Amino acid sequence: MSSSSKSAPFVAIVDYGMGNLRSVYNALSFVAQGSGLDVKITNEPADVANADRILLPGQGAMGDCVAELNRSGMRDVVLRAAESKPLFGICVGMQMLLSHSEENDTQGLNLIPGSVRKFQLQGALQADGSRFKVPQMGWNTVHYSADGVVHPLFNGVADGSHFYFVHSFFAATQTPAHCAGQTHYGDWFCAAIARDNLFATQFHPEKSADQGLTLYKNFLNWNP
Repeated sequence: MSSSSKSAPFVAIVDYGMGNLRSVYNALSFVAQGSGLDVKITNEPADVANADRILLPGQGAMGDCVAELNRSGMRDVVLRAAESKPLFGICVGMQMLLSHSEENDTQGLNLIPGSVRKFQLQGALQADGSRFKVPQMGWNTVHYSADGVVHPLFNGVADGSHFYFVHSFFAATQTPAHCAGQTHYGDWFCAAIARDNLFATQFHPEKSADQGLTLYKNFLNWNP
């Protein structure tokens, strides 16, 4: 699934059995053209250890994702990589970076203090009078954090741009500064979280047209 050589710098997409890896691979490979970086889907801990950048996807229930990350033998090497390498988490890959999830009472990796909570939107109505649906599935706007600080991965992306979401649970960071972007669905929640060399989104950049590709391109050039 890769054309990388041992000597070429590369981005490792962590394959632990969960996530839509092919669409992520295609999007990253497209923006990586001419960058000198290769893209590699891998289930080998050594590849994650040797990679220059890490992308951690996730799809399905958080309890299943954490269990598979543990079972695959990738948990420890991902934690080591997260100490210093640029790491981008997607969807449940973002939720796993937090401390705890209400979904299956699951402990996360605790890399960014916070919790994952279930939407409680029973009986709530949207502006057009329709009921909120859970999961949220479709396009929604993402706004930069209220303190006005724009994370480097949002460079070139207009505030309020639309991104594609599919989720029933949302992130709440313990520290407001770790919330890099917000979305409103019944109430405001963190659509993007960040700390030091870590960045993650609840939405799927690979399904979010040009603005999603811009995020991935920025990630390839990001030197936190």
